[in-house]
Amino acid sequence: MEQPLNGRRIALAETRELDRLAAMLEAAGAQTLRCPLVAIRDTPDEAPVRDWLDRFVAAPPDDLILLTGEGLRRLAGFAERWGLRDGFVAALGRSRTVTRGPKPAAALRELGLQPGLRAAEPTTDGVIAALAEAELRGHRVGVQLYPGNPNDKLLEFLREEGAEPDPVVPYAYASAAEDGRVVGLIDELAAGRVDVVAFTSSPQVARLYNVAAASGREAALTEALRRTAVAAIGPVVAAELARRGVRVSIAPDGAYFMKPLVTAMMAALTDGNPSSIEGEGNEIRRGRGAARLP
Repeated sequence: MEQPLNGRRIALAETRELDRLAAMLEAAGAQTLRCPLVAIRDTPDEAPVRDWLDRFVAAPPDDLILLTGEGLRRLAGFAERWGLRDGFVAALGRSRTVTRGPKPAAALRELGLQPGLRAAEPTTDGVIAALAEAELRGHRVGVQLYPGNPNDKLLEFLREEGAEPDPVVPYAYASAAEDGRVVGLIDELAAGRVDVVAFTSSPQVARLYNVAAASGREAALTEALRRTAVAAIGPVVAAELARRGVRVSIAPDGAYFMKPLVTAMMAALTDGNPSSIEGEGNEIRRGRGAARLP
């Protein structure tokens, strides 16, 4: 069997779907360096989630904004444990849902529901654009947020439109790999022993830089990422990397899942010109062709 990624070493920061992502790359001959940077846990502060679910079931909001699939699954898990699942799903069916990207849409389908409004781009700006022509005045709007991002921009937009946002944060991030393993990943990057490093969420980037700063390796990490091909699953991750001066060179083309990410990496690494994806200022390689970064 042809193995187009034979000899390539790819660092993976993913946690939940790490085995699946690694298996796809290893089947193509790649060697994977697994370093799960962030784990996801139910929020330890359950009381606000219970209050939110009670409000949601008793009086479903006019709209519900779902920013992540993980968030909806965690809410459904809490509802199941508290005997509220049937009421929660029924209330979901009575609210207009607004999904940021394919993952929350998929989580709705898992509950037997179809997504409502969909953001064209899986970003806060995409959600705002999707709601720009919608009637919001006087609406109560549930907003599923995620840890570390209070999303003041989205909440302020809703208030300016005359809506009453009702936010909830149903999960928390925890360190997945011990700091020593993360330091080891940074040292491998700095030594040039990694062909591609792939990020699938912005908290992974934050964790990597936090460990780098604590170990005196922040400058070395930034320089290493500028010399290494960096893959990002979507625009939110790419924006977090750009904020830190890191340029993404590989990204899926419009479908922000694991398989399109692997397709993009394979296209970049097997185009006959491996050096074209190394270093800063080169093309961003996508699953279907290549396009210049703006």
